[in-house]
Amino acid sequence: MARAGAGIAPMPRTALIIGAGPAGLTAAYELSHRTDIRPIVLEATGDIGGISKTVNYRGNRIDIGGHRFFSKSDRIMQWWQRILPLQGAPARDDLALGRRVALSPLAGAPNPETEDRVLLARSRVSRILYERRFYDYPVGLSPLTVRNLGLLRMARIVASYGKARIRPIRPERSLEDFFVNRFGRELYATFFRDYTEKVWGVPCARISPEWGGQRVKGLSVGRALLDGVKGIVSRDRSLAQKGTETSLIRQFLYPKLGPGQMWEEVARIVQTRGGEIRLHHEVVTLAADGARIRSLGVRDVRTGQVGALSGDIVLSSMPVRDLVSGLRADIPAEVKRIAGGLVYRDFVTVGLLLRRLLVRNSGRMKTLNDIIPDTWIYVQESDVRLGRIQVFNNWSPYLVADPRTVWLGLEYFCTEGDDFWRLADEEIATRAVAEMCSLGFADRRDVLDTVVVRMPKTYPAYFGTYGEFETVKACLDGFENLFLLGRNGMHRYNNQDHSMLTAMTAVDNLIAGHSCKDNIWSTNTEEEYHEER
Repeated sequence: MARAGAGIAPMPRTALIIGAGPAGLTAAYELSHRTDIRPIVLEATGDIGGISKTVNYRGNRIDIGGHRFFSKSDRIMQWWQRILPLQGAPARDDLALGRRVALSPLAGAPNPETEDRVLLARSRVSRILYERRFYDYPVGLSPLTVRNLGLLRMARIVASYGKARIRPIRPERSLEDFFVNRFGRELYATFFRDYTEKVWGVPCARISPEWGGQRVKGLSVGRALLDGVKGIVSRDRSLAQKGTETSLIRQFLYPKLGPGQMWEEVARIVQTRGGEIRLHHEVVTLAADGARIRSLGVRDVRTGQVGALSGDIVLSSMPVRDLVSGLRADIPAEVKRIAGGLVYRDFVTVGLLLRRLLVRNSGRMKTLNDIIPDTWIYVQESDVRLGRIQVFNNWSPYLVADPRTVWLGLEYFCTEGDDFWRLADEEIATRAVAEMCSLGFADRRDVLDTVVVRMPKTYPAYFGTYGEFETVKACLDGFENLFLLGRNGMHRYNNQDHSMLTAMTAVDNLIAGHSCKDNIWSTNTEEEYHEER
């Protein structure tokens, strides 16, 4: 096993950054602005942004997984607005509907109708679809919820929640225990179990409770009810929303042309400052000399040619399983076994273009063409495989080529190589359309176009050999010039802002000459940062 040496070399000159997602590009930006270290970013695909990329299909843009630009970190919120400034005038839909939105007070702030380099302030609406009825997310005891569920089921929910508060499960050994303790068994079975098991493909009883700690630690029935009361008495219209649990936020920032626009702009800035972005360059090996990574074996995926690239430090957001597999160093067989047993869930989005939705807007929030106001909908229905629906019109009106149409993202969770993943694109699209029709959302005659986008290794899983991950972490942290960043780099279900914070913290350490990496791993362990997805 590699052992930590005396510390990081005092004057590194070149940083090799694996992955052009939020973590890698944030590290490159920070290095190029705050140090003399030259970043070289290596990305195996031809895309910028990783899972945060934007896919442009015939002028209709897809956000893979949905990316709200919101953080409780002032550093992150300010960083985003340095790259893309906040809008100074209403967006197309807000203008047409006369909706009030947060606008920049700065003179010369961009108008999204005439400028592309702009962040929009958007309203968050997320709901759950259960038994073909809508429920607010997170679930509260609103009159609508009570009416939809009925008095008998509500009585069972209240009773099971009371039991969970009086006699919680201790210790919490699974994600199921985590949910039951915070919501009661009845509410868990109604609104959490089916969707969560679609995401992971295994029962919640087999998933580590740590996932809940990452995603919904600050959320509970009591917290949701308190927020509902606060929303009636006083609505926080600030973008910071400091007093609001992250899962309950009502506003967020969003690039006019989708999340990839942010990262394409960051990549452009890095290049203007002397950094390199090498697309289609896959890291296949990492050669170590004692406690230091000396060089990377890099394959040009277009030509198949493999060459060596040397650098002083390596910042990696590549999947840990792949990193350990490619590591040329004397490491224990146990570390290789654990890394090889790490599991990932993969993701397929079906872009569906419709003339209209059959489901109409029945709420108070006005929308163009009276479409439903949701950014996304959690599908808690056991008779369809569909996990989530995005309504791209509501993320940004500029994601849709023709504003008279409805542009949806239908999200499916799977495992690379399984029966669903192996289906032809046409079969997946046909199934998606059929499920939307069975849910009552669409009519086949209104389908204008479809496209299928596959995203491997979207979610690092909290099962498999994850329970032994500390052994792998300790080994990799022993390489003094190797820094693990981001979601896949740390095998941790980080949000975009958490991934960015890991990169910023790593650069802070480099500047300060600190070799300890504990503060990088502590990112996203404080309750205030947690998010529901």
